[in-house]
This record gives sequence, structure tokens and C-alpha cells, in this order.
Amino acid sequence: MAAEESEPDGDVRDEIARLEAQIEALAETIESCRKLILMAKIAIACGAIAMPAMLFGAIRDDLAVLTGAMAALLGGIVVLGSNRSTSNQALARMKAAEARRTALIDGLELREVDVGT
Repeated sequence: MAAEESEPDGDVRDEIARLEAQIEALAETIESCRKLILMAKIAIACGAIAMPAMLFGAIRDDLAVLTGAMAALLGGIVVLGSNRSTSNQALARMKAAEARRTALIDGLELREVDVGT
């Protein structure tokens, strides 16, 4: 009978471990997105600065520079939007997994351990 009672706890503990691994993976995804968002903002800034600089003569007028500036600006916007939405979705999934993990932990009948002082 004792073995039957411990199996549900084992399933719950396995589920908690799985949720913790999922939360860790989602945190890594969010961190990766954060880095890409920063790089995208830098690309947008570089592209946005290069075009007026060419217009006012601070940078030599060149088709390659203009193309690069436009590519940095537009590419940065795309990468920013894509990674921002991915980050938001991962954050929502992480919060749901954390709530589920907390509910499972609260459902366990944990006993206090007397350390003895």
C-alpha cells in the first residue's frame, strides 16, 4: 500500500522536474531574444544614422553604403519585431509553467523536518 501511495508523488515530482527544465529552456530563449533585440536596435540606429549622414555629406555618397544602411534599418526592424514577439510568447509560457509548478508543489503534502538545535 505504501508503494502505491508514493507513485503519485513520484509522478508529481517528475512533472515538477519537467516543468523546471521547461522553465530553464524558456529563460534561455528569452535571454537569447534579449540579445538579438539589442543587436537589432543597434542595426536600426546605424542604418538610421548613416542615411542622414550621407545626405549631409558626412559619409561619402555611395550606393553600397546606402544599400547597407537601408538593409540594416529594415533588417533591424524585422529582427526586433520577430524576437520581441518570440520573447513575449516565451515569457507567457514560462509564467504558465511556473504557476503550474507552484500549484504542484503546493499540492504535495510536505512535512517539516526538525533540525534539532
